[in-house]
Formats: sequence, C-alpha cells, structure tokens
Amino acid sequence: MEHRDIIKGQGAQRNVVNRFDRYTFDPEDEDLDVMKTSFTEVFPKTIVNQVKSEDLPMEYSMNPYQGCEHGCSYCFARPTHEYWGYSAGVDFERKVMVKKNASELLEKFFKKRGYQAAPILMSGNTDCYQPAERQFEITRKLLQVCLDYRHPVHVLTKNALVLRDIDLLRPMAEQNLVSVSLSIPTINEELRRTMEPRTSSAANKLKAISVLAENNIPVNVMVAPIIPGLNSDEPLSILKAISEAGAQNFGYTLVRLNDSVEPVFVKWIESAFPDRAQKVLNLIRSMRGGKLGEKKYFDDRQKGEGNIADMIHNTFKIGRKKFFDGKEFPKLSTAGFTGTKDQQLRLFDW
Repeated sequence: MEHRDIIKGQGAQRNVVNRFDRYTFDPEDEDLDVMKTSFTEVFPKTIVNQVKSEDLPMEYSMNPYQGCEHGCSYCFARPTHEYWGYSAGVDFERKVMVKKNASELLEKFFKKRGYQAAPILMSGNTDCYQPAERQFEITRKLLQVCLDYRHPVHVLTKNALVLRDIDLLRPMAEQNLVSVSLSIPTINEELRRTMEPRTSSAANKLKAISVLAENNIPVNVMVAPIIPGLNSDEPLSILKAISEAGAQNFGYTLVRLNDSVEPVFVKWIESAFPDRAQKVLNLIRSMRGGKLGEKKYFDDRQKGEGNIADMIHNTFKIGRKKFFDGKEFPKLSTAGFTGTKDQQLRLFDW
C-alpha cells in the first residue's frame, strides 16, 4: 500500500465547507494533524428518533453521541454534523457532542402514555461504542434502562468495546431483548487501519463475535461498505470468517458518497491510495450512474447498477448459500414491555 501525506488516525484529511454556512470560505487546515478530540455536552429534549424513511426497517433509533472518533472517511453520517455548525471533515471526528442525560430521556420516553414498544436501533447515526464511551458510559446506561423496562434494542457498532457490557447483554438476550450487529468491511488488518483507523482491529471484532455467540447473544455482521478496488475482493473471506466465529446473519451495502461525504472521501483516497485513487472513484461511478453518490430508496441504492455491482451481489449470494445456509436470526420480543420498571432487575446493583 502506498500512502502520501496522510494524517494518521483520521479519515478526513481536512475540513470541508459547511453547506449551510451563510458565507463560503476555505476551511482552515492548520494543525489538523495534531487536533485533539473535544467533547461538548448537549441537552436534547428527546433521545429517541422516529425513522420516517419508508425504506428502512426500523421504526426508532437513538444516538448517545453526535460525531464519531472512528475516522471512516465514507461515513454517511458526516453531513449531519453540519446542522450543528461544524464541518463534515475533521470536525466530525474531533468535535464530539455527548448526551449525558440520554438515559433519563429514554426512561421518560418509555413512560409516555400510549407508547407501543418497537425495537430501537442504537445507533442509527454515529457509533454508540466509539472511544468516548469508555469515559462517558452513556450506552451502558441506555442498555440498563432497556433491561429495566424489558424493551428490545438492536446495537450497531464497529467496536469490540461492546463486550464490556456482556453482563447486561446476557440477561437481555435471555429475554429476547437484544441483538448486536458488528460492522466489518474488511479483515485485512493493514487495510482496516487505513479505512477505519480508530475502530477495533479485525481480529478483535471476530473475537467479539465469538464471545457474544458463546453467551447466546444474537450476532449480525454488516459487511459495509463495499468499495470496489479496495475491499471488493473480500466478501467470501469475510463471510467464512464471521460464520465460523458464530454470526447468525449478515447484511452489506455498496459505498455511496452523498453531499459532503464526497470531498472527504476523495481527499482520503487520493492521500491513502494515490496509485489507485482514480480507478476506485471510477468504479464507484460505474455503480452510481456516473456519480459518486445516489439518493434513492434503499432497494434502489443498495442495488446500484452495472457489472461491478452485479458481481458484488452475486458474490454475496454465493456466500450466503455456502456459509449461512440454515442459519436463522431471531426476531426481538416486545411482549415483556409494560412501561413500568422491573425493580427486581435492580436487586443486585449494589
């Protein structure tokens, strides 16, 4: 692999102009390679978001953090940072907002009159187990509330830190209240360090699958995103590895670079892989009608177009039949939710 002037530990190599700024200016690039992560407490009025897009399978999501330290240049959530007045570039990775009152807000939400329980996705935007979680433990508190109220939750993360909370996940799984999805776009460790520099190693992610499976906690894997020319040769290897580790299901997505994600990714690929940058970008365009992004409903944007997209889809079909035939993923239960905290689950807290 050939790298040129890449800032280690970051996906974004510069800040990009916030599209909502009233005045256009060139973002400051000075000292971005030594910028430390800052954390700002914010005070939202609610922690649960209703997912209104008809093409997405979940009804609710919640995000304990805004911004993400993991440093994935292709992250679809980057443009959401612009609503807060920040850049989708380095700011997204280094200016993280924390919602310390999240657990109180979730308990308040569960007590709403007339609320009908439905599984909540955590997180739908930025990673609930990013490095900041070691310090703030907001995700752990949210899981405790879900356990107390017997409310189902799907956890999505790139970080093996999820194993820290095995003591909560185990009793939740016994009541069919939780599943964990680990994002594993590559098991090539050198590529992983460049694609997602501050996530857990590929080996630690596979270990996390094994530990979760051994504790009867349902595990799904998101092989995402598939970037042609980078990790598009790995699907069968990944599916074999995660199946052997104990994963019960998988999903995948094709990369798409909407809005301000595009300039962040382009700068990253040109810096990290100058020898193949244009090839990768052209391959992405071949799947997206000549563009790098695509705003369509899930089925359409997941399908893509052209020979490269077809090849990727066919590879995953082969992998599912070869490595996941007969495996079933359980559906979470809402039967135990009453809107009232189960005090017995707190007996051993002290």
